[in-house]
Amino acid sequence: MKYISALLSIWFFACSETHQQVPIVMEEVSLASDVELPGPEKLSEWNLFKGDLKNLQPVHGMLPYELNTPLFSDYASKLRFVYMPEGSSASFRKHDVVDMPTGSILVKNFYYDTHQLVSGDQRRIMETRLLVLEEDEWKGLTYVWNDEQTEAFLEIAGTTRPLDIFKADGKQVALEYSVPNLVQCKSCHEKNGKMTPIGPTVRQLNREYPYNNQLTANQIDRWKSLGMLEGVPAGNLPKLPVWDDETTGSLNERARAWIEINCAHCHQLAGPAKNSGLYLEYAQTDKYRLGVNKPPVAAGRGSAGLKYGIVPGKPEESFMVHRIKSKDPGTMMPEVGRKLVHEEGVALVTEWISEMKP
Repeated sequence: MKYISALLSIWFFACSETHQQVPIVMEEVSLASDVELPGPEKLSEWNLFKGDLKNLQPVHGMLPYELNTPLFSDYASKLRFVYMPEGSSASFRKHDVVDMPTGSILVKNFYYDTHQLVSGDQRRIMETRLLVLEEDEWKGLTYVWNDEQTEAFLEIAGTTRPLDIFKADGKQVALEYSVPNLVQCKSCHEKNGKMTPIGPTVRQLNREYPYNNQLTANQIDRWKSLGMLEGVPAGNLPKLPVWDDETTGSLNERARAWIEINCAHCHQLAGPAKNSGLYLEYAQTDKYRLGVNKPPVAAGRGSAGLKYGIVPGKPEESFMVHRIKSKDPGTMMPEVGRKLVHEEGVALVTEWISEMKP
């Protein structure tokens, strides 16, 4: 099977003072050559970015986006882009990731900014992950950046990169940044036995984004105006709170948002952890399925002898807290994607459980 060869004919739009789109020029951009799996050896061969590769300046047709509450990845920042073939669009889904057309590409760059690096160097990009939709099947590719920040190379087996960073609290830590292998990628992205994106649901995309100096717009509205999203119903759309912004939701809502993005990609009926009986989607209303007074399916090391996933008012007796604050590979949750504890996220979940009434 081959990756889709995408030759784009793209209208590039400028924004007038009234934020109306004014067509300027049509140009052709070849995203990637027709190559055999697993894909191009170098990230530059995809032609996703123009100019100096490390600047991550997308070619026309690649739209940046953000999520309300992103997955924790050892305090790395992320720069995301989406591409859909010309004339195609995604379809609205209320709870799941929007249904994207064949040929879509999701691009996620993991990096640390200057203020996060103990060395004080310029932004350091660690890896770029691609999800490519080919004939109803998503394919995942990971490209690891070299020290010179001039190129990223395809990595299938996974690797680690040592890095000294400052955490959100300003404390310095020596990090073994981990790039997952393809099997590990699929373990998080698997749904009903198939690889699928995690982030771009309507509730995650429903937020403002500063596209340029002239235009800040709601992402859902922007996707609609560009013909990238269809079937959006009228009225208020679901919106996930920002986990660390009290103005966006209650303690319960923000904790549930953090738990969904960090845990529910596995802990759902269609996920790899479905046999646990622990279903942690934001829309879940059954407290037992959320773990309240629910014993573990398998006792032992992961549960540390604790009886229930969540004991209302007692986070110290809740094995959910025990697992998200652990760094033990046989205990920690999520199982892959982090080497550090998200201390601020743990504090949020701990407070949430503490405030629960028995």
